[in-house]
Amino acid sequence: MRLELKKPEQIALMREAGRVVALTLKAVTGAAAPGVTTRELDELATETIAAHGATSNFLGYGADVGPAFPGVICTSINDETIHGIPSDRPLRDGDLLSIDCGAVVDGWHADAAVTVAIGEVPESHRELMRVTEQALWAGIAAMGSGRRVRDISRAIESFVGAQGPKYGIVPGYTGHGIGSALHQDPDVPNVAPRRRSPRLVTGLVLAIEPMVVLGRPDVREMPDQWTVATVDGSVAAHFEHTVALTQSGVDVLTRVDVG
Repeated sequence: MRLELKKPEQIALMREAGRVVALTLKAVTGAAAPGVTTRELDELATETIAAHGATSNFLGYGADVGPAFPGVICTSINDETIHGIPSDRPLRDGDLLSIDCGAVVDGWHADAAVTVAIGEVPESHRELMRVTEQALWAGIAAMGSGRRVRDISRAIESFVGAQGPKYGIVPGYTGHGIGSALHQDPDVPNVAPRRRSPRLVTGLVLAIEPMVVLGRPDVREMPDQWTVATVDGSVAAHFEHTVALTQSGVDVLTRVDVG
């Protein structure tokens, strides 16, 4: 496995792409409300990305191996864990909406995701969001020079496990390296692998993204060949940041306050 290590000027471009992603997620989450369709949110994301001089890295993704992704954001509702396709489906009071967004600046990528409550949701669903977001930060906190990818995975797994048996980590879907391509080595599992994993070194940039469900974590791919949903209908949450390991430490490139 050969890892792409970024130079400071390349990380600076990824930081700019991360800023566009953060601003787009802020705009879209602010517009997400009962009655709004996910297609309307996708249109807003398209306008926001373009207004900041970036391009989408989601639109058309996967065309070389199957159906191309048709949106600039993924919009996954309730039991849809990831890769939901924007549509004319209106959001309803009580929905949980996960929004995944990416952008490219001068050939360098960034990627992030958030989950938001639409209107009033049960306290258990808000707690699921908290657990998932805090699991992300636990993983980020474990990203130190000289450590290994599995330390990130172990931190996520341990945090979620400590919250009790009602939470499950979605299997088979992982975070990833990111840089001159949207998806690169190494994979960043949300459950600690038994095998040896790559060492974390300066210049490595990862997209860390726990996906947690309130119930059984088993998932299936839907007929659209993109949307992944829980088998038993359990509600899911998804949070993600693009994170660089630099000489001065860990740098979260897709924070809402970046730049």
